[in-house]
Amino acid sequence: MNFSFNPADLGYLIPYLIMAVAGMLLVLAEAFYRGQDRSSLVGLTVAGSLAAAVASVVLYRQIGDARVPLLGVMLIAARTSYVLSALFSVVTALAALMSPAHQKEHDWQIGEYYGVMLLSASGMIMLAHAANLVTIFLGIETMSIGVYVMCAMRRRSRRGNEAAMKYFLIGAFATGFLMYGMALLYGAAGTSSLVEMQKALATTNNPGLVIAGAFLLVVAFGFKVAAVPFHMWAPDAYEGAPTPVTAFMAAAVKAAAVAAMIRMFGLALGGDVLPFGSLGWASPMVVIAAVTITIGNISAVRQDNIKRMLAYSSISHAGVLLVGVCALGLGAASANGAIVYYLIAYSMTTMGAFAIVAYVGSKGRERLLVDDWAGLGAQHPGAALAMTVLLLSFGGVPPTGGFFAKFYVFKSAMEVYDGQLIWLVLVGVVNSAISIYYYLRIVTAMYFREANQPFAPTRSGGLLFVIAICPIIVLEMGIMPGFWVKLVGG
Repeated sequence: MNFSFNPADLGYLIPYLIMAVAGMLLVLAEAFYRGQDRSSLVGLTVAGSLAAAVASVVLYRQIGDARVPLLGVMLIAARTSYVLSALFSVVTALAALMSPAHQKEHDWQIGEYYGVMLLSASGMIMLAHAANLVTIFLGIETMSIGVYVMCAMRRRSRRGNEAAMKYFLIGAFATGFLMYGMALLYGAAGTSSLVEMQKALATTNNPGLVIAGAFLLVVAFGFKVAAVPFHMWAPDAYEGAPTPVTAFMAAAVKAAAVAAMIRMFGLALGGDVLPFGSLGWASPMVVIAAVTITIGNISAVRQDNIKRMLAYSSISHAGVLLVGVCALGLGAASANGAIVYYLIAYSMTTMGAFAIVAYVGSKGRERLLVDDWAGLGAQHPGAALAMTVLLLSFGGVPPTGGFFAKFYVFKSAMEVYDGQLIWLVLVGVVNSAISIYYYLRIVTAMYFREANQPFAPTRSGGLLFVIAICPIIVLEMGIMPGFWVKLVGG
């Protein structure tokens, strides 16, 4: 394989370069920063993220249906890569807009936060373009290390420190599974290229290495997306981390991990041999998907803390995404587009929901319990309406993007040969109906119960923008899904 450097490849990597360079500059800028008002750092973060998003859109339009290998096939440029790059960039910008008001209100104004966020996002963009085991590992670790740091930035919070430590230890544990699985697959295939690996593994003389390596990767990515039974870190980490960081974790980190799974299980481990049979990787993954959807929903029903409820909801959504990954590996033609559509709808819904959580709470009272949201509809009807739209999207109720996201994923699963995943689709549909219950608990509290005391929300222009734009995007995705389906190539 030729690993020679071609300067022309950098043109296809402009979104990644913008994000990485902007992140390093922001970290350096903080070292020389003397002012208390860090609004300029926020502006640079948003500008860098939006520049990366614009570059992704331009390259998306230029590349067409081509797939261009980069840097000796370590990375690859394709339309799906740029859609995901744009998504990660936009989510990063939204997280940055959410952060200043929450930092000021809860006294954790740390300027390095913005640089670390961009560097973490650069790892996500690398995952979107990954075409080699090495770049998948580098992307995951770049993303993860930044998020470990961000979780602990509210230094005076014991719960935040506990969340960061749990997330770090579980993440390090998952990295061991990831590296060991990759090593076994490399030993069986004789190559680290995802493009060449599928054919090499299908004809290998060491099937035991393939089986063990694939199963270890199922476990590793199960930790990364918080699938059951590897989800134990998620509720505590989501609850303890600062709310903007929780939003970034729930939306961007999960989407990036799924992007890596698209590459790993759809490209390297897909095909007509590797996913099938009792020893194929799809056999444990379909079970994990069914259990994840069910346990996530049942656990969410029992939660009174909204951040923990949304954490378990996120776990359930991870199960639905695993259904899409199984369909992709098993050969469903529309699965790739369905997964990407789901990631966009889920990310926008998640960012908006956590923005409202940040808005409703104040330093004296974060209002994280369902009962604390009583009367929000009367005192702040705009925030209550936005939250209602987002909760309906989480539950998959039309006409929201969440409805069509689940519809397209389940439709792709039903395209799998001989109806192998129909039972899994039924599990997903039943659990979607169950999820409506705990989402409507919040709606009921907002509209049908009286407030105990007036709300004192955390106000800022950036936070209000996120609260306004996310429901609009979610509704637009539900009213005009055809545009987005065409965009993601479904």
